Amino acid sequence: MIHLVLYHPEKPQNTGNIMRTTVAIGGHLHIIGPLTFSINDQTIKRTGLDYIEQLQYHYYDSYEAFMKENHHPKVYCLTRYGDRLYTEIDAAHPHQDYYIMFGAESSGIDASIMNEHRARLFRIPMVASARSLNVSNTVSLVAYELLRQQAFHGLATKEVIKGADFLEKKLKG
Repeated sequence: MIHLVLYHPEKPQNTGNIMRTTVAIGGHLHIIGPLTFSINDQTIKRTGLDYIEQLQYHYYDSYEAFMKENHHPKVYCLTRYGDRLYTEIDAAHPHQDYYIMFGAESSGIDASIMNEHRARLFRIPMVASARSLNVSNTVSLVAYELLRQQAFHGLATKEVIKGADFLEKKLKG
């Protein structure tokens, strides 16, 4: 399972979008506080839409609590300080747990945490003058790379809600 880990998220809109992505990929969201907003914030409900009802998530007061409650998992950190590309994360086993951490919008992941996981610091290539991508976009990009490696195991690869022939019916109708 893919576990998306948000370290001190600051923007409810980003968190709402990430909640929606978490549901869409069948993942689990871990939020490490403190937060600058309420999980019940209307902005989160608006950006997460009705997906939030299906969300599997857990909130932790601290990084230490996250590590302890998850039995000190192997954590992959997405950071501009990584020296390996996010496509180098080996996630080929769909029944294995992958914990991917993303940092606060303004300050990223704490240096002591990055040092602890130094062998698993990854980055997304960008032009040299760019500091970062939006965290919500980063989460989607990385999550879908991991899922691609797993041949999108457990995900619908054809339309199922409106039916495979929806477009044909729409064009005729």
